[in-house]
Amino acid sequence: MSIQAPFGRLLTAMVTPFKDDLSIDWASVEKIAAHLVSTGHDGIVLNGTTGEAPTTSDEEKVEIIKVVRKVVGSNIKIVAGAGNNETSHSLEQARQAAKAGADGLLVVTPYYNKPPQAGIEAHFRAMADATELPVMMYDIPGRTGIEIESDTIVRLAEHKNIAALKDAKGNPAATSWVIKRSSIPVYSGDDILNLPLLSVGAVGFVSVCGHTVGAQLRVMLDAWFSGDANKALEVHQQLLPVFTGTFRTQGAILTKAALNLMGLPGGFTRLPLVDATDAQISQLKIDLQAGGVKLK
Repeated sequence: MSIQAPFGRLLTAMVTPFKDDLSIDWASVEKIAAHLVSTGHDGIVLNGTTGEAPTTSDEEKVEIIKVVRKVVGSNIKIVAGAGNNETSHSLEQARQAAKAGADGLLVVTPYYNKPPQAGIEAHFRAMADATELPVMMYDIPGRTGIEIESDTIVRLAEHKNIAALKDAKGNPAATSWVIKRSSIPVYSGDDILNLPLLSVGAVGFVSVCGHTVGAQLRVMLDAWFSGDANKALEVHQQLLPVFTGTFRTQGAILTKAALNLMGLPGGFTRLPLVDATDAQISQLKIDLQAGGVKLK
């Protein structure tokens, strides 16, 4: 089975750096986007949870897309988060993202209100009909409180604008069956499961650790798709401390701390997130260095 990767193979869900007054640091947005391009990314996901989208305004989300587009040009895909737990607002976000220049939409399962599968399916269909942009569905029940069930995914995969699935379900068995039944392009949304999901048919990653080890993830992907599974496994095992260390607490918090340690402008977080503590930063240094990350 050969499934195409509609957004490329390596994407990272980019942080949104804030100044100490909690306004967006636009110069740092540009620097981080350029850093991701320089480490082999095919695309960047903006306005996702790692980008602290719950705390940014619709106007800020639009401007983030425009600023990053100017940096990365037309060859790098921009996938914009455009989903929340209110369908009408999500539809407006989708239209705004399309107008701002996004290449695709990342649409998360509606969270907190726990709709039935019929409501989930109707939500995704409405989002897919809202623009001509391809949609990447995002299944992350640990955050949303409810999964997109396999039968629902298979039905939605038939929609002409539903192009991919970001899988952060943590259930490779279910993912295996979804790929077999629907041939939907699946992107790993959980860094420590990147290689296991490749082994059952995933086409690439929507990473968080791509901020710090993007070049190594590129090596893993290239090795896997050239038939060198041993090399891919070697990279996976090398990066295990980074995968584990980045998620000792909320990923955006420690990713921003990691960027700062690397001499890149991670910036501050907005409440309800809080910046990493000294103890967390000390442990993060150990984890990053164990995974081969060079710090300043």
